[in-house]
Amino acid sequence: MTATKGVASPESPGQIRGSRGTRFRPEIQGLRSLAVLMVVSYHIWFGRVSGGVDVFLLISAFLMTLQFVSRYEESRPVSLVRHWLHLFWRLLPAVVVVLTGTLAATFVIVPRTRWTEIVNQAWASLFYVQNWLLQKQVVNYYAADHSLASPMQHFWSLSIQGQVFILWPAIFVTTALVCRRFGLRYRSMLLGIFGLIFVASLSYSIYFTSAHQELAYFDTLARLWEFALGTLVALLLPFLRPGRGLGTVLGWVGVAAMLSCGVLLQVRSAFPGFVALWPTLAAVAVIVAGQTGSRFGVDRILSSRLLVGLGSTSYALYLWHWPLLVITLVWIGEDHADALTGAAIVGVSLLLAYLTTRFVEQPLRSWRWPEAKRRRLAVAVLLCLAVGATPMTVFGFQQQQEKNAIAGQGMDDNPGARALLPGYVNRVGKDARTLPTPEQLPADWGKLDGPCTGELRPQDPVLFAECQQNDVGADAAKTIFVVGQSHSLQWLGAIGPMAKERNWRVQAITFGACPFMTQTDEVGDECNAFNRNVREHIRRYRPDAVFLVGTAAVPDSPDEDLTWGLDELVGEITDQGVGVIAMRDNPRFSFSPSECAMASGVDDPRCRPALSSVLAADNPLDQLEGTFTGLSILDMTDLICDGASCPGIIGNVYVYLDDNHLSSTYTRSMADALSERWLSATGW
Repeated sequence: MTATKGVASPESPGQIRGSRGTRFRPEIQGLRSLAVLMVVSYHIWFGRVSGGVDVFLLISAFLMTLQFVSRYEESRPVSLVRHWLHLFWRLLPAVVVVLTGTLAATFVIVPRTRWTEIVNQAWASLFYVQNWLLQKQVVNYYAADHSLASPMQHFWSLSIQGQVFILWPAIFVTTALVCRRFGLRYRSMLLGIFGLIFVASLSYSIYFTSAHQELAYFDTLARLWEFALGTLVALLLPFLRPGRGLGTVLGWVGVAAMLSCGVLLQVRSAFPGFVALWPTLAAVAVIVAGQTGSRFGVDRILSSRLLVGLGSTSYALYLWHWPLLVITLVWIGEDHADALTGAAIVGVSLLLAYLTTRFVEQPLRSWRWPEAKRRRLAVAVLLCLAVGATPMTVFGFQQQQEKNAIAGQGMDDNPGARALLPGYVNRVGKDARTLPTPEQLPADWGKLDGPCTGELRPQDPVLFAECQQNDVGADAAKTIFVVGQSHSLQWLGAIGPMAKERNWRVQAITFGACPFMTQTDEVGDECNAFNRNVREHIRRYRPDAVFLVGTAAVPDSPDEDLTWGLDELVGEITDQGVGVIAMRDNPRFSFSPSECAMASGVDDPRCRPALSSVLAADNPLDQLEGTFTGLSILDMTDLICDGASCPGIIGNVYVYLDDNHLSSTYTRSMADALSERWLSATGW
C-alpha cells in the first residue's frame, strides 16, 4: 500500500495489506468521510470543535503503520528519502491550489490590514509549521467570530501531520535496520517504542493542557499520542478479532461516541488532554469492529457508496471548507453563518473539493514521470513549493517597494495629531502615503527598546514575561512605570520618545485585557494575580510615577467610568510617595475607523462617529481632581478627535490599528503635546 494523506484518503483508500494479504476496508474510508463531515458541520454551523480532526490524526497513523509493517514482513526495500518525496508530492498540489485560491480571495475581499498576517500564515502552511506559528501567536481557535480568524488557520492539523509524516517513517526504517541487525521482532519493537511515545506524550498533553490549554492545542508533542494510538491499533489489529455481535456493538458505540463528542464535551478548555481520548477511542472501536458481516452493523452505512465516494475528496474538502467560511463571513459582514449561508458554504466546498480531486490530485497521481526517478520527484516537490510561494513572494516584493517609497517622505507628509494643533499649516505632499501602511497597521503597537533587565527586573517570572523597558540607565532623571492593559501599552509610542529626550527611565509591565485595578470578580484569576504582583513591584522599587489609563470607554457609547477601584489604587500608590499619571481612555468602536476610512474615505459619516456618541461629556477623572496629592490627570481627546467627530485618519496617519487601540505612529505624533501636558500636570 502506498503513502497515506493524513486528513486525506490514501492512494488506495481503505486497502490494507499485511501478512494475511490485501483486502479492502471501505468502512475506514467511510469513517474518514464521517470525520470530515463532523469537522465541516461543527465549524460552519456550531462554532465548536467536533473531535473529527483527532480521528483524522489517528487514521493517518493507522494506515501508515500498516504500510511499513507490510513492507518489512514482505522484505520489500524502503527508501526513506523517496518515501518522503513521494508523500509530499501527493500532498502539496491540493495545498498549493487552496493556498493560491485563498490568497486571491483575500486580496479581493479581506481588508488590507489583515493581508500580512494571512500571507505569513500561508508561508507557515506551505512548509508545515502553521501550528508553531499559531502557538506563538496564542490563537483562540474557538473564537465565536470566525470572520476575524485566519483563512489558513485550519492548516495547524496538516502541519502536525506533515511533521509526523517525517518522524514516523524515520522510526519505522530505523527500527527495521536494528531488528534485522540483531534478529529482533519488528512488531514487538514497534509496540514498545510507540507504547512509550503514547504514554509520554499523553502525560505531557494532560499536564500542558491543564497548564496552558491554548498553547497545548497546537503543540506537536501534545498530539503525538493520538498518532501513537493509531499505530498501536494497527500493530495489535491481527490479535483483535471481535465476533459479529461484539463487533456490531463496538461499531455503533464508536460512531455514537464520535458524533456526540463535540456536543457533550467542553473541548474549549480540555483538548487535547485526556478528554481527546473520547473521539480517538471511538474511532478505535469502529476500526476494531471492522466488517462485521451483520446487516445491523454500522459498517454497512460506513461502506455505502456515498460515504466511500466522499472519502476520496475528504482531504480537499477539509482544505477548502475553512477558508470559504472565513472569507464568506468577511464578505457578508457577519460573525457566523446561518443555516442558509452555511448550506451554501458546504455546497461550494463539496464542489471545489471534487474539482480539486478530479482535475488536480488524480491527474498528478497518475503522472508517471516524477515517480520514475528520485531526482524527478525532488524536482516535482520543489516545483510545487515554488508555485505555492509565488504569490507570497510577489506580495513581499510589493511591500518592500512600498517601504522604499515611504522612506522618502518627510514629517510634513504625515503630521498626525499635529494637524489638530492651533496654527497648523497643511504641507502634506500630493502623493504622500498614509502611514503606517494598511499591511503594517495591525502590528503598529507602542514598544520600548527591549526586555526588562538590571536592577528593576521583576522578581516574579510572570511579570518579567510581560515587561519591557527603554535603555536609559540608573542615572535617569526620573523613573516611570507604565502599568495596566493594552490601552496603557499603546501610549508607549509617545512616552518612549518623550522619556528618551528627558533621560527618563521607563518600564512597562502590561497584561492584555487586564486593566490595572483592585481585586474584582470582573476579571479572571490571572489578571487579579498579575495586578497584585504589579502593586508589590511598585512598593518594592518606588518609581517617581506610575502611568495608567484610569477610565474605561464603552464601544459606540458615551458611557464611560473610572476603572474599578481606581481611587483605592491611587491612594495606595501616592501614600508611598509615588506619583500617579492617570490618562483618560480613548474612544472605542464596534468597527475599525481606519479600515472604514480605507474602504469608504475618511469623510464618510460612518467612518467618523460624533465625539458625543463615544465618550462622556465630562472626563470622569475630574472627580478625583484635588483628592490625592501626587495625582496628575491627562486627557488627549482633543488630539484624538477633531472636536466634533473621531475620524480614522488625521494628518495623513491612521489613528487606530483596530476598533479600540491607537496606532503607535499616531501616538508618536502626540509626543510633544503629551510632554508639554505631562510637565504642566506634574510640575516636573
